[in-house]
This record gives sequence, structure tokens and C-alpha cells, in this order.
Amino acid sequence: MVTLGIIGVVSAMTVPSLMQNHQRRTYVTQLHKVYNELQQAFLREMTDKNAINLIEAGLTTPASMKTFLHDYFKIVQDCEDGITEPCFVNNYKNINGNLFKDINNNKYSGGACAVIASGAAICIDKPGWTTSTSEDGITITRGNVFIDINGMKGPNIIGRDAFYMAVFSDGVLDAGNVSYDCRTNGVCRGGSIDKARLLGNACEDTSTLNDYACFGKILNDNWEMTY
Repeated sequence: MVTLGIIGVVSAMTVPSLMQNHQRRTYVTQLHKVYNELQQAFLREMTDKNAINLIEAGLTTPASMKTFLHDYFKIVQDCEDGITEPCFVNNYKNINGNLFKDINNNKYSGGACAVIASGAAICIDKPGWTTSTSEDGITITRGNVFIDINGMKGPNIIGRDAFYMAVFSDGVLDAGNVSYDCRTNGVCRGGSIDKARLLGNACEDTSTLNDYACFGKILNDNWEMTY
């Protein structure tokens, strides 16, 4: 009886942990699938247009971003109103339970949003949508990307089933502070690519359009959700 009691206690302690780890792996697998599909679509866009980057390929307006989505994905629904129902929930929260205030109801006026056949909901700015210069003089031009891997289904938490990242003119998806120069020449905000991916608020406190740390942590940890 004592042995059975010990086994029961151990099971009660380990089963929830196993379930949580399985759910983390499931989230990352779904994210990686959408990420790969987007990366491949950007590369095809440049190849099909004989362009050296996405801007030369013509992805310079919201209309062109909508056309891009329709050209390379099976679209279930266009989301003309951005990050809101019926494509997304109205209120995304971070892991600490606070609102991701800058993304909720964001119109994504610099790009287009849609639900694709897998059920993922995606918003993509044109790659040249925003430019920022850091205190150390590093300038980055990017478009912001928001992905909810299962649309309106829960938990609708940034870093679990919803992820915020950026697309650059060379077609690469990464955290928003990782420029082309950072990836190719090592000229990075924060001094390294790993540090650049974690700039802004911590993953658990994501709340502004400068917070890419959840996706950055997944990339830094070789596509594992360690948080």
C-alpha cells in the first residue's frame, strides 16, 4: 500500500508536467509549420518576380500584401478589420495575464490579414512599413507580422498560440530587432543576434509593438518553448 501511495504521488506530480511539455511542443510544431509556409512563400514571391528582395518584388502596399496572401495560400477568410473578430479574438493577453494592448484591435493598415486553410490567422505588414534607429545608430526597416496558429481558439496568449515577429525585405522572418546587417555582418542591437531577439519587454510581459521576445526565445532555443 505504501508503494502504491508513493506511485500515486509521483504520478500526480509528473503527469501535469508531461502534459504541459506536450502542449508546448504542439504549439511550437504548429508555429514552425506556418513559419515555414510563410518563408517559402516570400522566397517564391522573389523568384517569381525575378527580384532580389520583397520590395523590388512589389510588396509595397496593403493591396499587394493581400494579393501575396491569395497567391500563395488557400484563404478561408479575408480579415479587413485586422486583429479583431471574426478572424482573431479582441483581447490577447501575455503570459502574465495582462493585455497585449498595442496588438488588440490593431488594423494592420500597412498590410493585410487573413485566415488560411490550416486555421491559422495571419497579419503581415509590407516589409518597408516601419523604420527605427536605435541609440547606437543601427537602423532597421521591417514589417510586423502577427500569427495566431489556431485563430480564435484558445488560449489566445502571446507566446503560446499567438506570436509577434517581423518580416524583412530579404524575405526572412525573425524578431523585429534582428536586421539584415545583424544576421549577415553581426552588427546587432544589444551586441549579438541572441540579445537583439530579446530586446524590449520580457516574453511574459509582452505589451507593445517593440516586444518580440517570445518568438526570439523560441529561435534562440532552437525551436523549443522553454518558458
